[in-house]
Amino acid sequence: MSDQECKEEYIRRIHKVQDYIEKHLGQPISIEELSNAAGFSKYHFSRIFQGILQEPLAHYVNRIRMEAALFLLAHREDKNMTDIAYELGFTDSAVFSRAFKNFYGLSPREYRKEYSKKCKDSFLLSEYNKGTAKKEWEGNRFLVKGQITIETLEEKQIAYVRHTGTYETLAKEYVGLIETLFAHAQNQQLLAEGQNWVLAIYHDNPEFGEESKFRTSLCLTVPENLRIHEDGILGAMRLEGGLYAVGHFRIHQEQYSDAWNYMYQEWLTCSGYVPRNSYPFEVYRNNPNEDENCMHEVDIYVPIEPITF
Repeated sequence: MSDQECKEEYIRRIHKVQDYIEKHLGQPISIEELSNAAGFSKYHFSRIFQGILQEPLAHYVNRIRMEAALFLLAHREDKNMTDIAYELGFTDSAVFSRAFKNFYGLSPREYRKEYSKKCKDSFLLSEYNKGTAKKEWEGNRFLVKGQITIETLEEKQIAYVRHTGTYETLAKEYVGLIETLFAHAQNQQLLAEGQNWVLAIYHDNPEFGEESKFRTSLCLTVPENLRIHEDGILGAMRLEGGLYAVGHFRIHQEQYSDAWNYMYQEWLTCSGYVPRNSYPFEVYRNNPNEDENCMHEVDIYVPIEPITF
């Protein structure tokens, strides 16, 4: 195995750990579990993790939990402190409150109060795929509108390559990542005509996450009868099933953030649903280079559940 292949294998294993943490965020997670997920000895795993991500393992797990807490406090007013604590794997609300205050310097209740007072009406929640500077949204805010449907999605098998960094660097590397994804999928004979969705999963919420550490997976769905071989470049995971609001859009490249903002600010707030604590994603339905107007046909999937009081 060459030095490059060895490095890629290490990165692939750390991606598996990230996926494991994301899937088990509401449960106690031990070093043994994570080292087993990576296939490394527990005695060396923490150093390997920090060496690759430049972030200590314990800090990484705590940061992901705290960013999820920010989202729940800001956008799930139907959940009290105990609900949020249990959802994020804390034993009770007091432990959660101490951890939150140690991380951010204020209590969860103080944060919820301040967010509601200062940010709720003005902050555009979703800025996925923003390619330009933040716009001024006074006046005509929603230049893009789409058809919204409510759909129940079955869990799917997906192959992916992952990008870590800002959405600006993602835009620059996007074509190369997609080419890599398709090349490795083709080598493994994973391409089945009419059965492969092309999608992007956004693992971190841009309102609350650290921009330089945003994780984006560029993916292909793969029929269940085919086996994905994780080869150091290509990873495998499950696309979460469940209830989704699906926005169907036909837009220009620069209108992606408009489409996301329409879903979260215009549609969601009046829908009777709230965001479920899972990741959203985009499904690309055409090749815009083959469209005479270079239009992008994209479906935006937002995980939801009925609002309760």
